[in-house]
Amino acid sequence: MQTKSKIILVFGPTSSGKSMFAIKLAKKVGGEIINADSMQVYKELKVLTARPTEKDHKKVKHHLYGFLNIKKNFSTGQWQKFALKKIKEIQKKNKVPILVGGTGLYFKSITSGLVKIPKIPNSFRNKIRKLQSKLGQDKFYKNLIKIDPFVKDKINSKDIQRSIRAYEVKKFTKVSLYKWFEKTQILFDERDFIKIFIDFPRQDLIVRIEKRTNKMLRNGAIEEVKNFLKKNIGKSKSSNKVIGINEISLYLSNKQNLVLTKDQIAIKTRQYAKRQLTWARGQMKDWQKVMPEHLNSYIKKL
Repeated sequence: MQTKSKIILVFGPTSSGKSMFAIKLAKKVGGEIINADSMQVYKELKVLTARPTEKDHKKVKHHLYGFLNIKKNFSTGQWQKFALKKIKEIQKKNKVPILVGGTGLYFKSITSGLVKIPKIPNSFRNKIRKLQSKLGQDKFYKNLIKIDPFVKDKINSKDIQRSIRAYEVKKFTKVSLYKWFEKTQILFDERDFIKIFIDFPRQDLIVRIEKRTNKMLRNGAIEEVKNFLKKNIGKSKSSNKVIGINEISLYLSNKQNLVLTKDQIAIKTRQYAKRQLTWARGQMKDWQKVMPEHLNSYIKKL
């Protein structure tokens, strides 16, 4: 398989071993790795986000890991801009860009482009949320269809979040969400990609998540959260979404013991992995599904 002119995409749920697979892949094809995980960008959260180690960085060059302060938010659009720059830099060196992570929207922004919808003020968005709450979803959805007929058959009538998003976009911009989609600029041809989806069996993933949680707590996650709490990070900041921060915070404030903390982190991680897999199986139907036991043989075929 010719890889030199390709961009390799590796998506997998948390704890699936995609980082180690990407390193082996990079060594095989002469590649460099670009982070496509929204939580691994934070400088101060190395253990909690299971970032590649210094040893990993010595094996293969890694980009966009641990460069952002936890006090800053980071959007998909910002990541896309950085990732595109790194892809060009790597290709100029005649190397293969390998994007690896578990943030589906990051991958979608590369393969399908990013919708350039004008920023909608939070005050306006809150107004629409209150309207939905007041009317109830059935009536709110009927109103949505009236103001934006393009939404019909595209958004399920029970999908509250997507209904609110479509409503606020139409009301604020006077243009249908789906008309904005049509304006999206496609950045690459489909033939530019090799797309790999590590489809991990649920039971095997549960075991791996349990091991990862234990390792994380042994290797400094508690100290990491102590330092995080000292910074007084605002609740609106994205770094608060990192799994383990809330659970370890409760442990540090003596509201629960370490066993319960570990169990809660494992449960939250399993729930996150399930969401990742559900999203991927719906959005990544054209990706090559590779089961974990076939990863090494897949690399040999390249």
